[in-house]
Amino acid sequence: MAKKLVANAKLIENFQIALDNNRSHSVIADQPTMVSPGIGATPLELCVMSHAGCYVTICALVAQKMRLELKGLMVKVEALKSEETGTIAEETFDINLKVDAPQDKIDRLHKLTLDNCPVGVLFERAGVKINYNLKVTKE
Repeated sequence: MAKKLVANAKLIENFQIALDNNRSHSVIADQPTMVSPGIGATPLELCVMSHAGCYVTICALVAQKMRLELKGLMVKVEALKSEETGTIAEETFDINLKVDAPQDKIDRLHKLTLDNCPVGVLFERAGVKINYNLKVTKE
């Protein structure tokens, strides 16, 4: 059975948009222009932020199932917007993972995270080229 997700968007003023998920969580999106200062992330930036957040969430869930104790996890994503298509064409993930585990378990953690990250799957199906740089620190 499919799970229904809900998003509401309401124009506030100029290009400022109130977004919510119909569950008491909201964010302001904005498109900076000469009349609007950019009080929130743009919708496209929110997509990139969602991808980074999804990777971290799924990685933490998978680590928990694998009984790996994450001592730290930081992800920075840089996305390139194509002038030709006007949307994201490529992303580079810099992943800093602190975990004391053998390399084969770290590789499995990363692979299962990629396989189960719904936002990542969406980006891949859209043809976005995604590069992953995984840096592991063991304590």
